[in-house]
Amino acid sequence: MDRRSLIKNAGIAGVLAAGVAPAVHAQATVRWRLASSFPKSLDTIYGAAETFSRVVRAMSGGKFEISVHAAGELMPAFGVVDGVQNGTVEAAHTAPYYFFGKDECFALGCAIPFGLNSRQMSAWMLEGNGGKLMREFYARYNIVNFAGGNTGAQMGGWFRKEINSLADVKGLKFRIGGFGGRVIERIGGVPQNIPGGEIYQALEKGIIDAAEWVGPYDDLKLGFSKVAPFYYYPGWWEGGPQIDFFINQKALDTLSAENKAILEAAAAQAHVAMQAKYDGQNPSALKQLVGAGTKLRPFPNDMMNAAFKEATGLYEELSSKNESWKKIYADYARFRADQNLWFRFTEATFDRFLQAQKL
Repeated sequence: MDRRSLIKNAGIAGVLAAGVAPAVHAQATVRWRLASSFPKSLDTIYGAAETFSRVVRAMSGGKFEISVHAAGELMPAFGVVDGVQNGTVEAAHTAPYYFFGKDECFALGCAIPFGLNSRQMSAWMLEGNGGKLMREFYARYNIVNFAGGNTGAQMGGWFRKEINSLADVKGLKFRIGGFGGRVIERIGGVPQNIPGGEIYQALEKGIIDAAEWVGPYDDLKLGFSKVAPFYYYPGWWEGGPQIDFFINQKALDTLSAENKAILEAAAAQAHVAMQAKYDGQNPSALKQLVGAGTKLRPFPNDMMNAAFKEATGLYEELSSKNESWKKIYADYARFRADQNLWFRFTEATFDRFLQAQKL
């Protein structure tokens, strides 16, 4: 060992012996706040933000802390985009389609009627152009998005009265999240945008006639079967809704490369964990609901066909007046066509065969 190497190693040894870490590893503690659009009672969808926070803390050795706040604690459920955009909080966890009133393009980052399923949505975001296109759009709001969960295809919701045909939708006051309300309106319904924690009371008091949330596991917790006996499927407006972590651009820019990587890895874990939990818990919850008297019903064909026709017409109208929608949706639609061609020969055929068997 030469003299310079000896001095260098002795210097490091001395620092370590003194109990002081080399300066290159020193990193200031980062503390962020995250505003969720969901109530704590929903351990699946709200829980994804807790998973995110826990992984960030573990991977950073406690140097990066993100406190998670339920809807209403720091701001209303539908106020989180403004909160992140203005820097009131560094992060949010939400369903982007809640904010289609600001711009319809928010819905494309989550779910649109007769859109992508959950696997296709992840593929569009990660392997297609979806991630790039949506980040370009969110940049207008000082936001960077990370996929933060997916529920998988949802149920169609709880109805106080039976829906036998499209005519029964006329005048129906229906709590429906996000962009699906635009199509419900076009087929005669009256959409209501109500946060998850307030749906039960509205349904119980008759303020609304029907409500959808996610699926059996959450719906069982929320108690909808007590006030509306008919449970419809499928949720054609939410074939694979992606939940996102919205991060304030300036806050993200202040992070070290290491913390940015931690943030991305934690979001990816939360993204996978959410749907795994829904898929794991929904079957037994559905059995409990049916065992307690819930009446399962498919939506009538004339309603489905009318909704599909109106959704297609709506997208054409938006493309003619919203340039951002036109650009993003054109790519989305091409990707959806290719994905459905592929799934037709693989997933769909496999699923149909297996579901017809006695297991």
